[in-house]
Amino acid sequence: MKHDYRLSIIMILVVVFSVSSLFGQQPKQNYGKATDEIFPYQRYQKAYKYFFLEPLNFYGAGRDKVAPKDLNEVRIAFLGPLEGSVIVSLGKQMLQGATLAIEEANKNGGYSGKPFRLMIHNDVGLWGAAANEVVKMDDEKVWAFIGSIDDIVSHVALRATLKLEIPMVNTGDPDPTFTETNIPWAIRVITDDRQSAYGLVNQIYKKDGHQRVAVIRTGSRYGRVGIKIFSETAVRVGHPMIIEERFMEGEKDFKTQLERIMATKPDAILIWGNATESALLIKQIRALGFKQSIYGSDRVVSQDFLKIAGSAAEGMVSTCQYNPDSDNPKLKEFRANYRKRFGMEADVFAAHAYDGMNLIIASIHKVGLNRVLIRDVLTDRKTFQNYKGITGTKTLDQTWNNIADIWIAKVNQGKFSFTPAVPMDNKQRISSKSADY
Repeated sequence: MKHDYRLSIIMILVVVFSVSSLFGQQPKQNYGKATDEIFPYQRYQKAYKYFFLEPLNFYGAGRDKVAPKDLNEVRIAFLGPLEGSVIVSLGKQMLQGATLAIEEANKNGGYSGKPFRLMIHNDVGLWGAAANEVVKMDDEKVWAFIGSIDDIVSHVALRATLKLEIPMVNTGDPDPTFTETNIPWAIRVITDDRQSAYGLVNQIYKKDGHQRVAVIRTGSRYGRVGIKIFSETAVRVGHPMIIEERFMEGEKDFKTQLERIMATKPDAILIWGNATESALLIKQIRALGFKQSIYGSDRVVSQDFLKIAGSAAEGMVSTCQYNPDSDNPKLKEFRANYRKRFGMEADVFAAHAYDGMNLIIASIHKVGLNRVLIRDVLTDRKTFQNYKGITGTKTLDQTWNNIADIWIAKVNQGKFSFTPAVPMDNKQRISSKSADY
């Protein structure tokens, strides 16, 4: 009887726990915001080891360090491509977005009467150079920095950030592996290539019904990593790419690659590259008489692309990490101020740099001049539950990577229009018994 009594208690507790799990908790979301249909190994035995279940905390010293009293200014650094790179135009947009945030903060009194000062650093794209720039930031006594866009530069800077313990807010690098290093000194506020690839796979195969898709991409890491995610996802929904061609950054004649693509008789083409090459490509594709749908990676969402591509861009579909046409009053004010200040329209890199810089400034106002405490605020995912940036609400996963919803961008009458990217199916979450991989 005593044994039966204990067994009954155990069974009751199991039932109560199961019911509470079903009704009292939110089910976990797949890592990378992947749906069940495209989740790796979902149809087979689950992987033995799971990663990224919990954020990696920083247990080091420094939280009790007193701020210096002889400061005349509060320094925050910028790292981006400003010269010697094919994406200088993106870097300048990012710099201008950060500059506007700094200027507005200073108009509001800076930090306790001290002005914020932006310490500007160029990433030259050479291996190891970014680490030297972060070392310079440490010598400059900066409290945090934003950057960069180039994948390799961001990864190198991240290692130096770990050693020097400077908070880093990434506002432009879409490489999914950036935050998977689990270095607890960096966050990313722009959505990565994973979300762009998922959105394109859904649009191309599910909504538009294509089956034979050819890909042509830049030979840089941006193209290699982005297409890798797209390719893997396309395979999981039953539609492997029929051909993958490459081009070099700065290339202008794509005749050879396009001849090989046309020989496969695709019903759609996906271009993954920077704005200039993508625009030249779409003009040459249309000149060859290809009438079918053309898609592009997120970097085509720019005025440069529309200007170069002209009427050939009509109907092209891409993704964007936010909705520039949102009714958000803060976004409208930012766009107007940016246009007045710099004489051009803000792009996605300017908008996210503005948000990233304001996050750093808000963190300094909250905890003062202490790098570790600033890091604590930036990596506290609760910080983002109530933070409404001009690019929308940020949702950080366990690696401090933003997995907020993205948008589909389509060229309509010479300009981009934006609609929400529809999830691939209605199974956005898996059961509470499953774990992120």
